[in-house]
Amino acid sequence: MAAAEERVAGAAPAGYTGGGGAGGAGAGAAAGSLTGASPAALAVKFGERQRSPHCLLVKEHQVREGAGTTHPPRRTLFVLNVPPYCSPDSLARLFARCGHVQSVDVCEKPGPGEKKEKLTSKFFNHKPVTGFQVAYVVFRKPAGVQAAKALSREGPLLISTESHPVKTGISKWIASYAASVVDQEELKAEVDAYMQDYDKKIAEEEAKAAKEEGIPDEEGWVKVTRKGRKPGLPRTEAANLRMLEREKQKRARKELLNFYAWQHRETKREHIAQLRKKFEEDKQRIALMRAQRKFRPY
Repeated sequence: MAAAEERVAGAAPAGYTGGGGAGGAGAGAAAGSLTGASPAALAVKFGERQRSPHCLLVKEHQVREGAGTTHPPRRTLFVLNVPPYCSPDSLARLFARCGHVQSVDVCEKPGPGEKKEKLTSKFFNHKPVTGFQVAYVVFRKPAGVQAAKALSREGPLLISTESHPVKTGISKWIASYAASVVDQEELKAEVDAYMQDYDKKIAEEEAKAAKEEGIPDEEGWVKVTRKGRKPGLPRTEAANLRMLEREKQKRARKELLNFYAWQHRETKREHIAQLRKKFEEDKQRIALMRAQRKFRPY
């Protein structure tokens, strides 16, 4: 049992945060929740000097028929327990011996794999994934998946080799810092292109709205919009407060003061209450002054 535990949990190299306990448990739970055949254990090692291999759990990815997905069935290999130092390029190189690898998609956790819009931005919408992950390796032919599952009978595979080393420690941190430095000209060009596309989209929507204005829809309804010299106040908190204050002043001007007998009685009662309150305050102030008065012969 101890040998098996040592075989599954390999030490992460310097510069990487493993989170092995939580990641391994999450990967095991994800593997148990999947239907179909049990995954095969594929032993890998970071390098030649690593003593204990790390196990990747691999199986054929299965989806429902008719589901729109970027991971086609029979050609996709589902990989669990992927360590943080194993990049998509490393996985593609690792499984290249089984056949032509078409794409590698690394995710934080298993998902439906629905088709998503391709992220064209280099600076925005990039969420870093830390800890153990899952991967979807898509081969060009279905035979690549079967060959990848057969690799579990071979010895440990190397992730970092002399021809394709994986950066660790100081070199990894330097590369990460260099990649984090933003090119201002490139960023400005991307923002300008995005704003041009946005302005073009807004102009098309306004032109479409102007074209459809006054034309009834399929159910006979006509969309009415407020336009003109005074298109309306902005719906902000300050504008709403000003509108409420103006309405309150209008109601105060229209209200008839001391017109009814009960209004006279209420006004006199409030006036007497204020006088009594002021009288009590004056009494307390005079008492305090008398208490503080002292005899000063000089």
